[in-house]
Amino acid sequence: MLIENFVQKIIANTDYQEMDRVYLFNRLQALVGDGDVEEQASGEDSLLQLVDLAVKRGKIPDDVTSREILADQLADFLTPAPSKVTELFWNKYEQSPKTATDWFYDLCTRNNYVKKTAIAKNIVFSGSSSYGHPLEITINLSKPEKDPKAIAAAAKKKDTDYPKCDLCLENEGYLGDYGKNARSNLRIIRMNIGGEKWGMQYSPYAYFNEHCIFLDQIHEPMVINQQALINLLEIVKTFPNYMVGSNADLPIVGGSLLSHEHYQGGNHRFPMMNAAIKQELTFAGYPQVKGGIVDWPMSDIRLSSQDTDALIELGTKIIKAWQKYSDPDLAIVAEKDGVRHHTVTPIAHKDGDEYVLELVLRDNNTSSDYPLGIFHPHQDKWHIKKENIGLIEVMGRAILPGRLKGELSEVKKYLLGQDNKIAEIHLPWAKEIKEKRPDINEQNVDQLLQQALLDIFDQVLADAGVYKDDEKGEAGWQKFLTVIAAESENKK
Repeated sequence: MLIENFVQKIIANTDYQEMDRVYLFNRLQALVGDGDVEEQASGEDSLLQLVDLAVKRGKIPDDVTSREILADQLADFLTPAPSKVTELFWNKYEQSPKTATDWFYDLCTRNNYVKKTAIAKNIVFSGSSSYGHPLEITINLSKPEKDPKAIAAAAKKKDTDYPKCDLCLENEGYLGDYGKNARSNLRIIRMNIGGEKWGMQYSPYAYFNEHCIFLDQIHEPMVINQQALINLLEIVKTFPNYMVGSNADLPIVGGSLLSHEHYQGGNHRFPMMNAAIKQELTFAGYPQVKGGIVDWPMSDIRLSSQDTDALIELGTKIIKAWQKYSDPDLAIVAEKDGVRHHTVTPIAHKDGDEYVLELVLRDNNTSSDYPLGIFHPHQDKWHIKKENIGLIEVMGRAILPGRLKGELSEVKKYLLGQDNKIAEIHLPWAKEIKEKRPDINEQNVDQLLQQALLDIFDQVLADAGVYKDDEKGEAGWQKFLTVIAAESENKK
């Protein structure tokens, strides 16, 4: 029977014992309901079958939110308590950091916190743009659409500030409701970073391999400063098998959750990390640090050294210099009316025995021509990407909206001369593709569309770069580098 089989699965995979069988059966029965509905197990996912059973027995409404909440409650039975998970993690860390992260990631996939089945729905491909940059494209289909029932129920429900946001530690074990995400099976590894209490968890709808989140246990705003660099490099020292970075700490150029200090990391080598240096840099006060401007559509300064203290000190000088640097001829303005407009997107990783800091310069100014941001995707690319360019995209992996799956299928029909319902926003782009490639046919249309997306994404990153790949941009780089050079000469 379905419930009995799930009980057996719990006993086989946790510290529950045979003596607990009746207790577990009754606990599960209470969640999925009593009734005469046939509950014979099939070869499908037993957890999802239990959720279906609860719907058939009238225990929960048949909507996305109710199903998610119950699924996570059931998965919680397969998951050790938070204290035990943290204990096991650090015990395994004694063998190696990778042993610990492999074990924790496996736990989070087995208990369905990391939604591997949903993530597999994403459309993912990679290649080089026509401008020469290797890039990755993801069309995000993993997150379920908002349930109309949930939206209606949330509108009637009085909101609370517990948990304050989706990243707060208080989400661990939180039941969830129509306005808040279900988190019964969430587990967060406790750790110290920079002398403060932090946590590490995996992202349920991962955008790359072992996509994890490092979160401050206190709900406080993101800040990019010296402490951020200390924290990022300390994380890489702790987990040398992972890269880690932070979204910028300003609107437009930052992420969607600026109210809670956090970083994102994981086991993935992003295209930007492999990009070559186009201009080597040296710093008078820091001979142990190698530097360079990266050959990348965004404006990235790379620093590398075995000496992390030197990286932190020099990196901090560059951040402070950029925060107050302006070049009005290039629309680069550090401050207006007392409001700061400059920050960086910092990334840390390890290459061999050297630690690497990537500091991507960001500017969130707007204008009448570019109301969403001067250094933001420009209007002619909004049909593909209108949202902010955050950490993951800075490094060369596009996160494109799920709407594109259906829209691109109509673009494909248009390119092939078939009946179609192409969206008006895609028509100029599609006409341009057709004009450039009159040889489009059934055999090459998919490849041509992928190439067109790679090219658009490259242009999106170039829009977000403060120094363009042209004569004026090159001159602008050199002016800012003189400021950095002067700062680096002064050790203190």
